Amino acid sequence: MQNVWRQQSKMKLISTHMCKENDCGYHGNLFGGIMLGWLDESAVAYACQVCETPRMVTVSMDKVEFLKPVRPGQIIKIYGELVKFGMSSCTLNVQARRYSTYNGTERVVCQTNMKFVRIDGDGEAVPVSNYVKQKYGLESPS
Repeated sequence: MQNVWRQQSKMKLISTHMCKENDCGYHGNLFGGIMLGWLDESAVAYACQVCETPRMVTVSMDKVEFLKPVRPGQIIKIYGELVKFGMSSCTLNVQARRYSTYNGTERVVCQTNMKFVRIDGDGEAVPVSNYVKQKYGLESPS
């Protein structure tokens, strides 16, 4: 359990959402597609901050397992952590946690790795600057 806490403590809060009734399906749980949208929107904004550009697009998302249900009225906090850089990309570990207002605890409801690519005005991939890579100490291999 200590390793999980250590990993969670390195992640940065990148967004917060409130689950609403209209976000839920027949069984009263948050639709998975809504959660995926929250993850994508939060993570691309974080990727833009990390790479210091407003032009980042989602390339891939690893397998997502929905570990805990989310119900109306519950607060979801989404966290992100930079994993690595490629030539024109960055990969983030993204985690959604259900937050309890009663005791301040958080439970992971889903987690994935997501890859984003920096693009130019024509939608073509362009390199992430060496300055940014050096800033995070994660230079891509030559």
